Amino acid sequence: MNVYADNAATTRVSEAALEAMLPCFVENYGNPSSPHHIGQKAAQILLAARQTMAEHLGAEASEILFTSGGSEADNQAIITAAVIGARKGKKHIISTKIEHHAVLHALNKLEKEGYEITLLDVYEDGIVRLSDLEAAIRPDTALVTIMYANNEIGTIQPIKEIGALCREKGVIFHTDAVQAAGHLPINVKEQNIDMLSLSAHKFHGPKGAGVFFCRKGIPITSIIEGGAQERGKRAGTENLPAIVGMAAAFKAACEQMPDAAARVQAMRDKLIDGILQLPEVILNGDREKRLPGNVNVSVKGIEGESLLLMLDQAGICASSGSACTSGSLDPSHVLLAIGLTHEVAHGSLRLSLSEYNNDAEIDYILSTLPPIVERLRSMSPVWKKMKEGK
Repeated sequence: MNVYADNAATTRVSEAALEAMLPCFVENYGNPSSPHHIGQKAAQILLAARQTMAEHLGAEASEILFTSGGSEADNQAIITAAVIGARKGKKHIISTKIEHHAVLHALNKLEKEGYEITLLDVYEDGIVRLSDLEAAIRPDTALVTIMYANNEIGTIQPIKEIGALCREKGVIFHTDAVQAAGHLPINVKEQNIDMLSLSAHKFHGPKGAGVFFCRKGIPITSIIEGGAQERGKRAGTENLPAIVGMAAAFKAACEQMPDAAARVQAMRDKLIDGILQLPEVILNGDREKRLPGNVNVSVKGIEGESLLLMLDQAGICASSGSACTSGSLDPSHVLLAIGLTHEVAHGSLRLSLSEYNNDAEIDYILSTLPPIVERLRSMSPVWKKMKEGK
C-alpha cells in the first residue's frame, strides 16, 4: 500500500482546481493586461478569482494581491510594515521562535539593516502567551507577525485575540496563514488581521500561486518591479491558470471544511492514540489546539531520517518537519523552541493528513511503524544507553 502523509509539504491538486485551470491553457489564455477581447476575457476571469478569494477570507477584492506563493507574500508583508514603521521612526518588530523561515530569514535581513527583532517564546505547547506579547509591544513597534498555525507541530495561535491586542496598541498585525488557509475558518475583519499570507498548494491548489491580503489603507511596498500588474504593487504577468485553480480549490475547501475537518481530525486522533502506545514516544504541540491533519511525534532513541527512509520503503510518505529545510542536518528550530533536546528533536516524525486519506491507510501506518521503530532501536546505541538509564 502507498500512503501519502506529507500534506503539510504539499497537497494533490483537486478535481475542482484542475477543471477550472484547463480552459486557461487552451481557451482563456490571454494576458489580463492586454486591451483586446481575449485579454479582457482573461482580466474578467482574474477579477472573478480575486473576488472568490476575498469572499472566503472576509476581505474586499481590492485587498487581495496575487503572488507566487506564501514565501513571497510573507516577504512583501514584512517589508511593507518595515517601510511604514521606518517612516514613523518605528523599527521594532515582534515575531515568534517557531515561524517559517520565510518570515525568520526576512527578519534576519531587516535586523542587519538596523531593525530590532523580538522573538517570543511559545512554551511546551507551542502557543504564544498574550501576556508575553503585550509586554513586548513598545511605542516603536512597527509590526507583529505571528503564524496562524505551525507547519511542523500544527499548533494554532489565538489569532483573534492577538489581532485585537495589536489593534488596541496601533500596531500592524500580519499572520502567515499558509498552513491554516483552507483548513481553518478565517475572517480577516472579525479576527483583526491587517495582513495575511497563504499558498494554493497547501489546500489542493497548484504550486506557484499565493495571496497577500493587505487591509485597505495600508500602503504596500513593491518587492518586484517592472510592470503595472496587481495595482502596480507586484510586477509580472499574472499566472492565470494557477490563480484560477487556487480560487477554485479555496472555494471548495472552505465550503467542505466542516465535514472534511471532522473526518481528517478523527483520523489524526486515531493515529496519535495508536502511535503513543509505543514506549518513549511524545506528542509535540498542543493536543487540542492543532491543525486537523497534523501529527508530530518524537520517537526517542532513533534518528528521524532513518525512520523516514524505512517508512518510504514501506510505501509511506512522511516528513521530519518542514520540506523547506529537509536538506539540513540541524534539528528543527520549532522543536528546540518548545524545549526538546537536540537528541530528542532528531527523532521527530511528522505525518500530515488530508481528506484524500482514509482509515485503511491509518491502520497501515499503525501496523507498519512499530516494527520499524523496534528495528531501529535495536541498532541504536542511544536507545541502549536510555534503557540502561544513562
